[in-house]
Amino acid sequence: MTVKVLNLYSGLGGNRKLWTDVEVTAVEYKQEIADIYKHFFPEDTVVVADAHQYLLEHFKEFDFIWSSPPCPSHSRVRKFSSVVRGQSEPIFPSMKLYEEILFLQGYFEGKWVVENVISWYNPLIKPFES
Repeated sequence: MTVKVLNLYSGLGGNRKLWTDVEVTAVEYKQEIADIYKHFFPEDTVVVADAHQYLLEHFKEFDFIWSSPPCPSHSRVRKFSSVVRGQSEPIFPSMKLYEEILFLQGYFEGKWVVENVISWYNPLIKPFES
């Protein structure tokens, strides 16, 4: 049986490079980046769409979900550049990260990973760090 993997916020596919014997659907928001991903992984299905919405609509179709949402609002670098260096304005951390974790915990019956940076604040949900 082939494992069906949903690769959200796929970017250029860096996390995908070591996956073998899987059927992958990659979701990327920008067409130009999706085209590069498709070049590297021509056998994968590549969808140009909002990954957050795609997860909500298609999560039941997969055995494993890998989500790597954009992290700037959670990163220590972003906060440092704002508070210490004055290079950017303070912003609210995006709660889409936690929305996806809670959604997967509550509704998805398969295995999943939500990968992100080490945050500048104490995490609301205790992460596993590796």
